[in-house]
Amino acid sequence: MQTLTVDDIPLRGKKVLVRVDFNVPMTPDLKISDDKRMVESLPTIRKILKEGGSVILMSHLGRPKGKPNPEYSLKPVADHLSTLLSLPVKFASDCIGAPAQEAASDLKPGQVLLLENLRFHAEEEKNDEGFARALASLGEVYVNDAFGTAHRAHASTDGVPRFLKPAVAGYLMKKEIDYLSRAVANPARPYIAILGGAKISGKIDVIQNLMPKVDVLVIGGGMAFTFFQAEGYEIGDSMVEQDKIPLARQILDTAKAQNKRLILPVDCVIADRFDNEAQRRVVPVTRIPAGWRGLDIGPETVKLVSIEVRKAKTIVWNGPMGVFEMPNFAHGTLEVARVLVEATKAGATSIVGGGDSAAAVAQAGLENQISHVSTGGGASLEFLEGKTLPGLVALDTK
Repeated sequence: MQTLTVDDIPLRGKKVLVRVDFNVPMTPDLKISDDKRMVESLPTIRKILKEGGSVILMSHLGRPKGKPNPEYSLKPVADHLSTLLSLPVKFASDCIGAPAQEAASDLKPGQVLLLENLRFHAEEEKNDEGFARALASLGEVYVNDAFGTAHRAHASTDGVPRFLKPAVAGYLMKKEIDYLSRAVANPARPYIAILGGAKISGKIDVIQNLMPKVDVLVIGGGMAFTFFQAEGYEIGDSMVEQDKIPLARQILDTAKAQNKRLILPVDCVIADRFDNEAQRRVVPVTRIPAGWRGLDIGPETVKLVSIEVRKAKTIVWNGPMGVFEMPNFAHGTLEVARVLVEATKAGATSIVGGGDSAAAVAQAGLENQISHVSTGGGASLEFLEGKTLPGLVALDTK
């Protein structure tokens, strides 16, 4: 990674403006239900404090549509962060203007301040120059540790680093890029990519970017049925993107031409309706009856994928194998998570690309047994697609 990091710059006595991704899920009574993203940024925060700097944190939370909304206030996040750090976290009632300016100027070395939700201002998502300058004026150094928003050219990720230098990466950003770069540029082989999720349209670019790089490509989830339709199979009421059938055919042909192993499910769990309590049974993918739909991969497919994963030295997984939100159709996804853990214990590098696959790994309680679980679904997907991330490009390089 050629980007400068917090290890490359002096921090003593500096007010350090840090973009974090504290967009965390909350319960109706405003308690944080999953603080993984916060915990992942603690090393960067502690580094700045240890070096004698002060920390000004900025983040978004939810989609408040560009105006203040108490439901999306970061105040509960400040309280939770105080517990995680075992020290008081100050809170500014706005991210710009007098409340932010006063709180930032009063900050002493070793202290932490969290600004109110960036998205209470529409200018954040518009990457407004004036708004970016106002944020930049709060600090003396800029650190981006919000990988989950690195694919967005917003004021706090793309605008601020134009006006505040040095602009460097935090430890979480560095870890994310190191792992994902290894998967894209220099993977240990055999290299397998497992792609799932509902729609092929969301994964076209990543399939096309990874195809020349991987040894084995596994396709599961709802998007597999578009491939089955391209093969001429009857798929009952299973999800299919009619306009993507020619593209699925083209991907199958490309895999053949490039001599790549492209593995599609051989059996699936079908249901007579889209409901956890629906009648269900396992059938070969060529025998899905009318009125039924595929909602998970079947046991033979799990075996097939497991054999390939156990041979692999690098595994990238993005997207669930079925409708894992419904317990009766989560088995295939959870089995893939378990075999990834096995492969990791045997020395493979396993990378889970955020989003639903990260949620599935967390649901199985296995996130600490995978080499790397990304904190950014959209950002990791765009990185694997070979796209440049605005929040990363904006930082200073060595």
